[in-house]
Amino acid sequence: MINQHFSLNFMMKKAEVAKKKLILALDVDDLSQARDFVTTLKNLVGLFKIGHQLFTRNGPAAIEMVRDEGGEVFLDLKYHDIPNTVKNAIAAAIDLGVSMLNVHTLGGFTMMAAAAEAVRGKNRPITPILLGVTVLTHLSDNDLNQIGIFSPMAEEVIRLARLAYHAGLNGIVASPQEIFFLRKALPREFVIVTPGVRITKIEGDDQKRILSPAEAIKAGADYLVVGRPVLNSSDPQEATEKILENIASALS
Repeated sequence: MINQHFSLNFMMKKAEVAKKKLILALDVDDLSQARDFVTTLKNLVGLFKIGHQLFTRNGPAAIEMVRDEGGEVFLDLKYHDIPNTVKNAIAAAIDLGVSMLNVHTLGGFTMMAAAAEAVRGKNRPITPILLGVTVLTHLSDNDLNQIGIFSPMAEEVIRLARLAYHAGLNGIVASPQEIFFLRKALPREFVIVTPGVRITKIEGDDQKRILSPAEAIKAGADYLVVGRPVLNSSDPQEATEKILENIASALS
């Protein structure tokens, strides 16, 4: 009886940890459609990611909607501009109540340091997690070569991640295939958020550097971003539950 009780509690804790690690990308146009996903999945998802598509169409109302429904927001706008502009944009985003947000590491050390200063300068009960985007997951080594970057992918990601760390950011966004190298190169408390996770292959997928959720967690990811596997499913709740089971299988 005691063993059964322990096992049940252990499974419940794993399920709760798995939920906190899952971020759903609300990559849709319509605010009412986004709300449907939030109301259906808010008890299964740790954060909802609002990116360029939803924010450009609906603005801060998208953030307000998620928060009104009881969800937390990852604002994925990848700020990349001169330091003062980025600092002011970060401050404005924090005022909207986001829990996580990001800048692009190619904006450089001074820009990232300004963003980190904006986060530290805001007095909130919960300080948002500030991330740096390294190399987008659709890019390959050949793509980097075309834009004048000739170092290997993993080396480039680690270089940018170290720059983000020294600029005062809390973590980075990187593909699953770079997690292992990042964990060896940076302190464990440095957060890794990983898009491009798939349980099954998606036809026409533009994500090139992918792993399963369990593989990404085992490699050392702290959060996983999932979009199309849920959004395009005929049963989003069932699809989300399968992803959570996959994540939980990697938790010891």
